[in-house]
Amino acid sequence: MTRKGQGGADSRGKRTVLIVDDHPIVRQGLAQLIDREEDLEVCGQAEDAHEALQAIRQFSPDMVIVDIALKDTSGMELIKDLKVRYPNLPVLTLSMHDEAVYGERALRAGAKGYIMKQEATEKVVTAIRRVLAGEVYVSNRMAAKMVSKYVGGGTHTAGSPADALSDRELEVFRMIGEGYGTREMAEKLHLSVKTIETYRAHIKDKLGLQDANELLRAAIRWVNAGLTG
Repeated sequence: MTRKGQGGADSRGKRTVLIVDDHPIVRQGLAQLIDREEDLEVCGQAEDAHEALQAIRQFSPDMVIVDIALKDTSGMELIKDLKVRYPNLPVLTLSMHDEAVYGERALRAGAKGYIMKQEATEKVVTAIRRVLAGEVYVSNRMAAKMVSKYVGGGTHTAGSPADALSDRELEVFRMIGEGYGTREMAEKLHLSVKTIETYRAHIKDKLGLQDANELLRAAIRWVNAGLTG
């Protein structure tokens, strides 16, 4: 966990931001972007959920930026935890993962905004300010998708296996596609091997897959589509 500033609004009236991301280069670049703004300042950085909770207690930030994929757990689980522990602390999700898959899930988990890392830097700053102002930030594309979904009676867009899976099942599905074995997933997610096997079985049932080979192929196709889409 690294630190800058004193946390909370400082003596110059700046709003403070805590960055939670497991890539140091990303944290550094984001911190430099935020610190260039006259009204914003990074008060701390964390690479995992444990460090994030420590930093929040220490620095009392005005908002938290959380990546979906963290070192020891899912950013989605951290967002849910923060919603319970700090219901008035706004969270912005900044991720490389496609908003079409994870955006609405992050909002349901408790985030106040979702922005992809590929977006222009000015949009990141805009998202931060919107969330700090108590608004919800999503891209125009995601907003249109959500409106279309709810106007249409809440039906999911067909064609994506992600829609049928729970947040944890989707996380396991993604990790299968990225080459993780069952024991590796259990260690990374702090779950038992039996629990991971149960998730794998649920995923196969929901997606209509016959065996482990079909599951692996489907997961690889889905991950590759997300990287190239």
